[in-house]
Amino acid sequence: MTYILGINAYHGDSSACLIKEGTLIAAAEEERFRRIKHWAGFPSESIRYCLSEAGIELSAVDHLAINQDTGASVWKKICFTLTKRPNIKFIVDRIRNKKERSNIRQELALAFPDQQFTGKIHGIEHHTAHLASAFLVSPFDEAVVVSVDGFGDFASAAWGLGKGSEIHVDGKVYFPHSLGIFYQALTQYLGFPNYGDEYKVMGLAPYGSPKYLPQMRNIVKLKDDGSFYLNLEYFQHHKNKIAYEWKNGEPKVGELFTDALKSLFGPARCKGEELTQYHKDLARSIQAMYEEAFFHLLNMLQKRHGCENLCLAGGCAMNSVANGKIYRNTGFKKVYIQSAAGDAGGAIGAAYATWEKLGGKRSFLMEHAYWGPHFSDQEINFLLESNADKLQEQGCEITHFADENLLCEMTANAISEGKVIGWFQGRMEWGPRALGNRSILGDPRRADMKDILNIKIKRRESFRPFAPSILREAVPEWFEQDDDVPFMMQVYPIRKSKQETISAVTHVDGSGRLQTIAEEQNPRYYRLIKTFGNLTGVPILLNTSFNENEPVVCRPVEALNCFLRTKMDVLVLGNYLIKRRMFEQ
Repeated sequence: MTYILGINAYHGDSSACLIKEGTLIAAAEEERFRRIKHWAGFPSESIRYCLSEAGIELSAVDHLAINQDTGASVWKKICFTLTKRPNIKFIVDRIRNKKERSNIRQELALAFPDQQFTGKIHGIEHHTAHLASAFLVSPFDEAVVVSVDGFGDFASAAWGLGKGSEIHVDGKVYFPHSLGIFYQALTQYLGFPNYGDEYKVMGLAPYGSPKYLPQMRNIVKLKDDGSFYLNLEYFQHHKNKIAYEWKNGEPKVGELFTDALKSLFGPARCKGEELTQYHKDLARSIQAMYEEAFFHLLNMLQKRHGCENLCLAGGCAMNSVANGKIYRNTGFKKVYIQSAAGDAGGAIGAAYATWEKLGGKRSFLMEHAYWGPHFSDQEINFLLESNADKLQEQGCEITHFADENLLCEMTANAISEGKVIGWFQGRMEWGPRALGNRSILGDPRRADMKDILNIKIKRRESFRPFAPSILREAVPEWFEQDDDVPFMMQVYPIRKSKQETISAVTHVDGSGRLQTIAEEQNPRYYRLIKTFGNLTGVPILLNTSFNENEPVVCRPVEALNCFLRTKMDVLVLGNYLIKRRMFEQ
């Protein structure tokens, strides 16, 4: 029996997974346990969870795979250092990072003092892990594979062809050129400085027009072979020491752009400053430039290989807006993007690349994202009894349902009445999206539901959309694209005749970030949506992540605390339904 532990460590979105004889047993991101967004460092709590889920100790693990290889691209690194002569602080910083990342056995000994790891450690090159994380768990026997992100192991992109259990890499883009850095730097410029804020630019972009695309084309240059490079005049990551914080906390990245960008577009927007039409047009132009480079690469690869299947990974694969345009702008007919496409997913990629390297057979297909912790009715009941005084103070009624149909009927009725529901079921999702097990739900028909959610719970920017979860079989009736999108990784146009009906999940440009729900993938969530559909004629729910300016909830206690400190109307914890009397607002 072979156990392989995969980890993404010393970087944002630290994570761990465990596979047993090539089958995934568990996977989780460290932020969910540490309660710090995008937590960076060594994923000791994720590892602890994975071992617990499998019922084993560290000593049973045969192999540990990490999604980085400090020996990768060594000649590229040497050549860059000799020819570019970056700031000495830049070089010292990288040497220190490399040293810190070589102490995995020591980290394990500190985290698990009563256990011993005697297995072998495998360093898997960053983009190899990304490509493996998509292709080796995909439904395709053959597919074009593409990884695009900021940087990892001195590269920012890699691509090639996957066949059977092997991935043949055709090409790469190396440091300092990066589409991820382009998008991140411009995100900072627009006044969104936090790690992972790029999704805010995507949400803002539909409110503008791409009038600054000509200037963007002076920042990102496209090459005849499908690749790209940056006009480095606008960036400083390659020559100066950028302030990074990757150790045991929230990741932080210093300013990536230079004064040349300010000369081109004017003063950078400060965080919290009013968003003008100028900023909205810039956001749309940033997105348009990314898409232009992205589709330039994809079309070259599709033409080269003649394959109609595509697997995407890397942080840029989280760009759901661009992903939703692949069928319209390329020759690809099928796309697979696993639920943790960013660096967290590198844990799975490292594990499966190692399984393939060891001669293991490819047999696992990731059809759903529910690989995290789960909790029993007994655990939930104990929590509710322990918090009885708090619940009574807020006028809460608690009902236990032995009948799942009745639970779904009660919940669907509450949603149809405009109530906000915290929905906590089964195993936590793998990846950043709430996919029906750690979700806040609302009525997609109500035009004011976005405002209700933002007032009661989310308190987020008004331009950010909420997503529709829809029964898989109902997709063609409501969306212009009929596709399987279980991981909410593609944005598609909603049919014009339906947009007004589901206005709460229709973005300003008439699109929605689709999540399809098949009965076999999540039976209870499917039943809830179907019940709501039978009640209202709309087989769709508004779905957003179960959190309030924190990582998505992991355990029942976090869900209950979020419910108690916000104005949520109903909390469904497993088979328990907790409501404030008379649904007090």
